[in-house]
Amino acid sequence: MNLFHKYLPITDWLPKYNWDTFKSDLPAGISVGIVLIPQGIAYAIIADIPPIYGLYTALIPQLIYAIFGTSRQLSVGPVAMDSLIVAAGISAIATAGTENYILMATLLAFMMGCIQFLFGIFRLGFLVNFLSKPVISGFTSAAAIIIGLNQIQHLTGASIERSNKIQELILNIFNQLSSINLLSCLIGSGALILILFFHYKKIKFPSTLIVVTIGIGIVYFFQLNNNGIKIVETIPSGLPSFKIPSINLENIKQLGYLSLTLALIAFMEAISVAKAIEDKKRSSHVQPNQELVAIGLSNIVGSFFQTYPATGGFSRTAINEHAGAKTAMSSIISAIIIGITLLYLTDLFYYLPKTILAAIIIGAVIRLVDFRYPIELIRYKIDDFIMLILTFIVTLSLGISEGIIIGVLISIIFLIFRSTKPHIAECVQVDGSNQYRNKKRFENTNDRKDVLIFRFDGQLYFANSQYFKDQLKLMKQDKGVELKYIILNSECINHIDSSAINMLRQIISELKEDNIKFIFSGTIGPVRDIIFKSKLIDVIDKKMLFSRVEKAMYFIDNEISLNENVDNKIATQVNK
Repeated sequence: MNLFHKYLPITDWLPKYNWDTFKSDLPAGISVGIVLIPQGIAYAIIADIPPIYGLYTALIPQLIYAIFGTSRQLSVGPVAMDSLIVAAGISAIATAGTENYILMATLLAFMMGCIQFLFGIFRLGFLVNFLSKPVISGFTSAAAIIIGLNQIQHLTGASIERSNKIQELILNIFNQLSSINLLSCLIGSGALILILFFHYKKIKFPSTLIVVTIGIGIVYFFQLNNNGIKIVETIPSGLPSFKIPSINLENIKQLGYLSLTLALIAFMEAISVAKAIEDKKRSSHVQPNQELVAIGLSNIVGSFFQTYPATGGFSRTAINEHAGAKTAMSSIISAIIIGITLLYLTDLFYYLPKTILAAIIIGAVIRLVDFRYPIELIRYKIDDFIMLILTFIVTLSLGISEGIIIGVLISIIFLIFRSTKPHIAECVQVDGSNQYRNKKRFENTNDRKDVLIFRFDGQLYFANSQYFKDQLKLMKQDKGVELKYIILNSECINHIDSSAINMLRQIISELKEDNIKFIFSGTIGPVRDIIFKSKLIDVIDKKMLFSRVEKAMYFIDNEISLNENVDNKIATQVNK
């Protein structure tokens, strides 16, 4: 792939585009476009901004991503989780629905895009790796519950105050039970049941189109808006105009933390769904750093056309893939559908009931609550389960932004803890073979009292050097006074730092005083380089470095035989 194709992926697939590919992309693009219209309106409501901005965000970022993105099926636009984070973050510094609030949302898209773009240029996509699978699962499930509960106000027509903390939300819901509009609740619940039925029966026809059409028809013909059913009302028509984001130092300071958090979360969402489709389709190679550039540019350019933060959506991408999309042309077609709607069809959504939008949102996020993965972790990885549950609880009780930050910190803490106490094993020879394996995993072994084979499975550095020393000391004590040789099986040691070098010097010197020889086996090249450059080799002796444990044992047996022969000769001479 040349540089032009690498940084402008559209130049790779567009020259080869043909009619057969278009016949696949056209129905996919139409399907996604139809779904995006009610989704864009619904997610804008989650973000506490007018519905029109949701449609803007469904339009511009898609076009930019089609040019720079490496995934052929990823659909970029507004998503539920990011919309909630926008609402939670900006509501703390601006009043929802005001002009200033909208300006801050647009600036947030610009700042988030700049961070993603710079991360992509400097190849920092690896940072998302700190969002481990348990943290992502716990955070996503909790965020989905918060999003769903916040839609109860629209689903029921009750005046329930929003919150991103579950304890406050539940209290607010109970306090407003008497204000529930039963008709609104009935329509919304019926729509939700239909959406979930389509999903679980895997019916490909977009359920959102059906519930939106039915909802608008019922409200219009029976004038239910006069009976307490809240509707979207007027959505301005026309394409978004060019407008420079309100960039000033004070706003940047206020949104700095939020934009960084959102940049990482949005990229995590997009890359995870893009990778999932890539593994399934094997039709294109998703490049994480170029994805950062593409999504970053989508948000930067979009912010000049009054969009709020956008990223790749799970449900839309699935629809795009199921409908047969082959290239990013499907996204361009979706954008055209949105554009036509903005120009000519916004009046059709005047009577769209908000309870239907709430059902669409709940139907989308309910699938994000993952029950299967935590149950799996209980069976085989309890520490990951603890990480997931902690992230889940923190996100539910303290807030969305706090949840993801604390989740990342928990990941790092667990990572450090695991590296301080890596797996160790005393290895022994398996009977009938020349293999040396973990003593605890084999029964028929040849355990020698004069030799200790110590395997350390991890890098050896300042945080675990004392652990290494303590465990070696315990194994040495178990062997007793007959111990003459210690072999460090270092096949799994990929790095040794200066603290560990000093620790090894001390250990080897102490062992020499006890007439015990310290031998290295299986040392990889980079570690051997450190041993030589640090002059640790002067303490060890070059003769004590072996490529395998078997060779080290062969050396020991020969040395013992040689010593026995010498002892026998001396004894013979003394007897004479």
